[in-house]
Amino acid sequence: MVEKTDWEMKAANLLKAELKRKGITYAHLVERLSQLGIDEKEVNVRNKLSRGKFTAAFMLQCLVAAGVTRLEIID
Repeated sequence: MVEKTDWEMKAANLLKAELKRKGITYAHLVERLSQLGIDEKEVNVRNKLSRGKFTAAFMLQCLVAAGVTRLEIID
């Protein structure tokens, strides 16, 4: 069985991979989130992704800000 923390890290790794694929740094992500009316600090984004502790809403906001339109999830 996959532990909760394993799922959290899978989510964080998926988001980090999409950002890398799009060539988006955390600083750039914060700028793009701001354009969507979402106020985040770069250090907070970095901490959320390193810990894997964030909401599904935050993940969706980041994916939209990064311009991700499709996800492929393979276990």
